[in-house]
Amino acid sequence: MNTKHVSDRKERKALKRKARAEAPAKPKRAETVARGSMKKKVKKMAKGQTIRKR
Repeated sequence: MNTKHVSDRKERKALKRKARAEAPAKPKRAETVARGSMKKKVKKMAKGQTIRKR
């Protein structure tokens, strides 16, 4: 929901909460799918190097 046009913080939060309440519920993750399957994977680096996330 785009609330950039609302300048009052409390009013903006109320609009967002209302939109979240009216939105359809998200489907549950299937049991066969791994919990972290959508996470970014970290590439393996050579030994001795620090790990940097990409």
